[in-house]
Amino acid sequence: MQTQPEPSIQPGKKRRWIRSELPQIALMLLLLAAARDSFANHYYVPSGSMEHTLEIGDRVAVDMRAYGVRLPFTGVQLIATGKPERGDIAVFDSPQDGTRLIKRVAAVAGDEVELIDGRLSINGVPLETIDEEDTEVFRNHRATLNLSHGGGPDIHGLTVPDGHVLMLGDARGNSVDGRFFGLVPAGDLYGRAVAVYHRRGEGFAWRKL
Repeated sequence: MQTQPEPSIQPGKKRRWIRSELPQIALMLLLLAAARDSFANHYYVPSGSMEHTLEIGDRVAVDMRAYGVRLPFTGVQLIATGKPERGDIAVFDSPQDGTRLIKRVAAVAGDEVELIDGRLSINGVPLETIDEEDTEVFRNHRATLNLSHGGGPDIHGLTVPDGHVLMLGDARGNSVDGRFFGLVPAGDLYGRAVAVYHRRGEGFAWRKL
C-alpha cells in the first residue's frame, strides 16, 4: 500500500501568509517591548556594590511604574505616579558615564546626611539597629550592609536639595555611588526594585526587597 505524500504549502501561499501575519507579529513584539520598557522590567546585578542585600548574579524584578509612566523607549515621563522614599532600591543611569546602576535611596530632599565609616545618620538619627550589627532600618526597608571593604568616603553636613536623592550602595566600601558622581535628580530614577526572583546557586524564588 502506497502512502500519500503530505500536502505542502506552495511558495506563493507561504509568501502571502508571511505578508498577512508579519505585521501582527511585529505589532505584538513592539507592544511587549513597550510594556517592558514602561511597566515592568528586570535587572541583572553585575557587581557586589549592594551586598549583602543583593548578590552578584541576582536577577531583580523592577516596577517601572513606581515613580512615573514614561513614553516607551524614551526618558520622557508622561504621568507621575510616586516619589522615591528612603530605603528604596532603584534603577537609574550613572550621571558619570551613563551606566545603568542599581543602588539604594539613602536620602531624599530636605534630609541632613552624615555618613561615618559606612554608617548612615539621617537628620541626626543613626539608622543602624541596636540588635543587628551592620543592619540599617529605613521606614519600609532594611539594609544589610557589607563593610568588609570598609566604609568608603564619609559624608559630613550634606543637605539634599529639592528634586534630588542620594544613592548609596549597601557595600559602602565597594560602591561607586553618590559620593563619587553626586546627587541624582529624582526624576531620573527609572523604577523601584521589588524582589529578587533568581539567585545563583539557589534558583528561582521571590525574595521581596
